[in-house]
Formats: sequence, C-alpha cells, structure tokens
Amino acid sequence: MNQKIGENMIGCLCIHGFTGSPYEVEPLANYLKEKTDWKIVVPTLPGHGETLSLKGVTYGQWLEYAEKELQLLLSQCEEVYVVGFSMGGLISVYLAEKYPVEKLILLSAAAKYINAGQLVMDIREMLKDAKNGQLFANELFSRYKHKLLSTPLSATRQFRKMVKQVTPLIEKINVPTFIAQGLADGIVPPKSADFIYRKISSEDKEVYYSKTAKHHICHTGDKEELFNKIFTFLNRSSKVI
Repeated sequence: MNQKIGENMIGCLCIHGFTGSPYEVEPLANYLKEKTDWKIVVPTLPGHGETLSLKGVTYGQWLEYAEKELQLLLSQCEEVYVVGFSMGGLISVYLAEKYPVEKLILLSAAAKYINAGQLVMDIREMLKDAKNGQLFANELFSRYKHKLLSTPLSATRQFRKMVKQVTPLIEKINVPTFIAQGLADGIVPPKSADFIYRKISSEDKEVYYSKTAKHHICHTGDKEELFNKIFTFLNRSSKVI
C-alpha cells in the first residue's frame, strides 16, 4: 500500500466518455483500489449512465459537474490525479489547466475523433456477424446500439463544441502526463494521441500504444500491461509516501 490515511491522502478522479458511464473506467479504478488506499472517485456526468438522458444537457454542465467533483477531492486530499477516457480526457485537460492536479492520465482522449479506416473494419465485422446470425453477440454492436438510438443530435453538437473549446488548452498543460491509445480504436484515431503528445507543454510525458485495444481501452487489448504502466507512472516521484 502506498498511502497513509489522513492528511497525506491521495485522490484520483476518473472521468468517463461521451454517452458513457463509470463502466468505461471501472477496470482501471478497481485496479487502483486493489493496489492502493487512494480515494478513487468515478462520477457519472449529467445525462450519462447506463440509461442516457442527454436532451437539453450542455457541455458546460459536464465541465461544471467534473469541477465540483475535483474541488471536493482537492479539499480532502493533499495530492490529486485525474484520469480521463475519451471525452473525459478532454474534461481532464480542462481541469488540469485550471486546478492544481499533480498528474494526468489520458485514455483514448478525443482531441481527434472517428478513425475511418478502423471503423470500416469494425462495420465489416458487424455485417459478417449479422450474415452469420451472430450480430447480437458482436461486442461493438451490443455496446453502441442503444447509444445510437438514445443520443440526440443536440448532445453531439455539445460534444463538438467542447472539443473546440478545450483542445487549445492542451498546449498549456505542464503537469506529468501519460497518454494511452489503442491502435484498433474505431472512434479515436492514433493521430489524436500523437497530437496531444506533440502539443502538451509538459516535459514529463509518456505515450503508450496498444496494438490490440479498441476504443474501450480499459476493457480491451493488453489492459493489464496498460494498468501496470499507469500505476508505475502515478507512483513515480510522488510527493506523498
């Protein structure tokens, strides 16, 4: 265990993606809970969760909610890390630029989105499964079918507005940052991780590419290796012992 409960508490805020839920980052959150005594917080953004209710929700509400969760964690902990998946990665950038976050973990962060080549491959796989009567066994289809039906166009516009507002903040980030990206991601292309790595101002930065991980990088690919790298990065040169 790496933490003494009390005044030296370490906190870790894990933020899920657009149309997502804590499910997206739970494997990593659970891994960190098993390895440490850190205070791990995994909030559900407004309108999100297993049942979506995004109509009328603005990106400002997502940012504000995440801010409140971070402010609370900062009031309770001496040192705070932020982990963000997909859209949550951009929210994490927003928070790290504005608040004294010690370290930043960006997973499949959506500074760029839609990996056309991989998406075509995924669609072909779905069509093949449909032809063989196995469509409902296709992981990608089962995970996204309800999202396509439950996501209003207005919410997609809000997501795009947030990307436009937050992306320029990447170059202002000067805290230790670990970037992870799946090369088989059909939503966020590898060039997003490349872009973030080039733009970020921090000299303490790492980028990790998983050859087999799809968009849900905490659930696919070599996730144990990824989690170990993240854990090592968060523990390295930590002020709190």
